[in-house]
Amino acid sequence: MLARLTSHVEPIVQGQKNDVRIASMPHLVLLGDSIFDNAQYTSGGPDVVSQVRNLLPSGWCASLLAVDGSTTVNIPDQIQRLPKECSHLVLSVGGNNALTEASRLGISFFGMTGEPTTKSLDALADISDAFESQYRSAVEACLRPGLPLGVCTIYNGCFPDKSYQRLASLALAIFNDVIIRVAIERGLSVIDLRLICTAPTDYANPIEPSSIGGEKIAKVIVALVTGRYDQVHGTRILSAPGIRFNS
Repeated sequence: MLARLTSHVEPIVQGQKNDVRIASMPHLVLLGDSIFDNAQYTSGGPDVVSQVRNLLPSGWCASLLAVDGSTTVNIPDQIQRLPKECSHLVLSVGGNNALTEASRLGISFFGMTGEPTTKSLDALADISDAFESQYRSAVEACLRPGLPLGVCTIYNGCFPDKSYQRLASLALAIFNDVIIRVAIERGLSVIDLRLICTAPTDYANPIEPSSIGGEKIAKVIVALVTGRYDQVHGTRILSAPGIRFNS
């Protein structure tokens, strides 16, 4: 699913000013974590960046700067390594932030650490505030080069225990709320991975995309950066003109 956040549709981003001259050969760069840097989880199958390259039109190229295990604090370093010819950015980050914070909610994405309690609920606001500050900093770093930017939500994973899956999805909603609100504020397009990786075959393990899931992700990324919105399902989210959220 691709969310369009303003009334004007442009490739990759709506409502975002871009004063950078796009190179004659467009160059997409993937930033973030193992959602894009998933080669070690595909059992020899193609990774996301390979699938993106195969789907991009002639004359396009794609680079991978995302690194497995990265969190929001690692994104400025990835931005420092952008190739000079870069023309488009897509960011997928936050899942490892969620892994770090999960134990505070009495859960772990690798197993239960205890029963969620009232104290877990008390921690939600603190976790949301901390992640919002971290995610804003990551997005600001991505916007600094003045290039079109799209962002991804965190998918819900694929856990065999249905009760545990419900808890994980609920916890991740806290992080995805931040991602979507920041994207709305900055007029960024959102790739909602929760509505893309929906089948067990989309996952190599409970939290990493398989080649099958990676292909689905790649198709939406390519539709986003090339403006082929007829190839994906999208919606439009509107906010008040000039609205700014407190950081």
